[in-house]
Amino acid sequence: MCPRWTTLTGGKIMAGEVIIDTEECIGCEACVELCPEVFAFDSDEEKASVIEGADGDAACVDEAIASCPSECITKE
Repeated sequence: MCPRWTTLTGGKIMAGEVIIDTEECIGCEACVELCPEVFAFDSDEEKASVIEGADGDAACVDEAIASCPSECITKE
């Protein structure tokens, strides 16, 4: 996995307030296309991930959450 990504912990990848439930992620890359400054695609796992240190308050995060077909992205 690329070093700029956070580590996988209990089926969830976290960075700041944005969380992706990797068990539910279908790897469609919608979040990556909408918000590349926060989300990346892990081609080995075929799942999206949150970029470590990314701004969880970026304007595009809410759009990515709303556009996720598997509803696996949340903000805390």
